[in-house]
Amino acid sequence: MDEEYDVIVLGTGLKIYTHFNRTEGIKETMGRGRDWNVDLIPKFLMANGKLVSLLIHTGVTRYLEFKSVEGSYVYKQGGHVHKVPANEKEALSTSLMGMFEKRRFRKFLIFVQEYDENNPSTHQGINVKTWTMKQVYEKFGLDQNTADFTGHALALHRDDEYQNQICEDTLKRIRLYSDSLARYGKSPYLYPLYGLGELPQGFARLSAIYGGTYMLDKPSDEIVMENGKVVGVRSGEETARCKMVVCDPSYVTDKVKKVGQVARCICLMNHPVPNTKDSLSCQIIIPQHQVGRHADIYVAAVSYSHQVASKGWFIAMVSTTVETSNPEAELKPGLDLLGPIEEKFFSVSDLLEPVDDGKESQVFVSASFDASTHFETTCLDVLDIYKRAMGEDFDFTKVKHTLEEEHE
Repeated sequence: MDEEYDVIVLGTGLKIYTHFNRTEGIKETMGRGRDWNVDLIPKFLMANGKLVSLLIHTGVTRYLEFKSVEGSYVYKQGGHVHKVPANEKEALSTSLMGMFEKRRFRKFLIFVQEYDENNPSTHQGINVKTWTMKQVYEKFGLDQNTADFTGHALALHRDDEYQNQICEDTLKRIRLYSDSLARYGKSPYLYPLYGLGELPQGFARLSAIYGGTYMLDKPSDEIVMENGKVVGVRSGEETARCKMVVCDPSYVTDKVKKVGQVARCICLMNHPVPNTKDSLSCQIIIPQHQVGRHADIYVAAVSYSHQVASKGWFIAMVSTTVETSNPEAELKPGLDLLGPIEEKFFSVSDLLEPVDDGKESQVFVSASFDASTHFETTCLDVLDIYKRAMGEDFDFTKVKHTLEEEHE
């Protein structure tokens, strides 16, 4: 270990029953332990999103196999779950809204799909550089419920601040959703077979090809600093020297600040999530206003079809940003959608952010994972770390292939 490296990346790995201090282990009815690969923070990848592009660029996708998530749903006040309508055909057939609202929403989706920055005839009088999203909703006559699922289930915003911001970003997000949906049909999301743990395994193989070193079960006792700059990481009596460290907030409690908390509940079930057409995997977003909250509630469900559970078993994660002194109760609207639950694992985690950009110390710290069940916000954090560490934005024009071409 007493060698010098360009960069040291500090990561973690945990087993679910150990993590939650549960000693009983899995029940006999749940099959073999090795059939389970439970992610503590499962997140889906947008098929046409930036994270997929980043993974393709690194070459790690040659070691991974992705499978599409079968359904994308949104909750409407009254306890009803609906498929998220993302194209003109679905807009007219959805039960989310009345007949006249369907037509208005369809016109809005056609505008989003046909909008071309260089063709003023597609702008319909909207200047995406100056109009707010609220003004766009008003132009198309969309009501509050439609704005709710558009902003939260299509554009994947976590609160309503976006309505008062310039509309360009939100319109791009909606376009990304529908383009990703068009690629695989059932939903815009992907999830790796055997779970997200395959990502670090893939990078371990890739790292070996390029001369990197993986040290497993190696505790990090200290990030060694000299004159305000990182010079290495100590483990026991050994020190791996380096010029740069990338890590999550748990390694550097003095370099982060608390900005909130996330409540999560991992649920093990022997049936699919009700009202999702028996989907073997799905996402449900509960927009804040539909349950009288300030933050959305998320449900992500995967199963044996993604090789993360024994045959016939399902794993659902319900998560949200904590707003009260009773975080478990805040998850109730999501838990109520799941039906009978065999095992629950509840936790509350602090949301932490770095207090500086890391350029001076060369210790680049990520933010904690938020409550969302997709990687869109995490990807922005990855790109931010890249820019801070490398001094430039990542150039997506370098990505020359699609996921399908990678596996040809």
